[in-house]
Amino acid sequence: MLIYPAIDLYAGKAVRLQRGDYARMTVYSDRPEAVAADFAAQGARQIHLVDLEGARSGGTPNLETIVAVKNASGLFCQVGGGIRSMDAIAAYLDAGVDRVILGTAAATQAHFAARAVARYGERIAVGVDIKDGFAAVKGWTEKSPLKAFEFCRRMQSDGVSTLICTDIFRDGMMQGTNVALYKTLSTELKMRIIASGGVSSLDDVKRLAALGLYGAIIGKACYTKAISIAAAIEVAK
Repeated sequence: MLIYPAIDLYAGKAVRLQRGDYARMTVYSDRPEAVAADFAAQGARQIHLVDLEGARSGGTPNLETIVAVKNASGLFCQVGGGIRSMDAIAAYLDAGVDRVILGTAAATQAHFAARAVARYGERIAVGVDIKDGFAAVKGWTEKSPLKAFEFCRRMQSDGVSTLICTDIFRDGMMQGTNVALYKTLSTELKMRIIASGGVSSLDDVKRLAALGLYGAIIGKACYTKAISIAAAIEVAK
């Protein structure tokens, strides 16, 4: 299982939210590229980046910062947040980002993910952010009418190979990850599943790795030192 340390970006800074609440934001660094370089020094080979401003309003406001992170760290970079058009996808991929994550556009634009996959293949992933059993959109500020599992099956039908699933209730709360959710997803879907939200101990990493998941994203636990990235990588092997 691959470990993806996470950097959430707002106004060019590395931040974390609790349960996706923009009013509960903690700034961890004014230099996200230095944070990414530290993750690389700990043995990370990939990183998960989210443009929180883009997620809420659309667009690519932190593109320059994301390119700086990629260049400083040399890590495989997957990026989500506000990618709602083919132009936005192209802007990231042309700038050197390795994989982009579709969210709101995949949930609200019929077969947008299928068109993106047809053009870019495995460089396209989809994120399903689960709120009360439904797929949340627009930076988690709204619930779509799509039930989360229905949405996941639709993305599989559209040819998406990589799915990042976040349990919003667990995100940033340091209360453990939703192992039952990921067990069900891995059983019902034939996709590469990356778990996100609430991974707060090495025991969480062990339980997710035992499910045979493709990857796990570690956010707040990196910054509070609850989890060493180096140790998580070893446990996940």
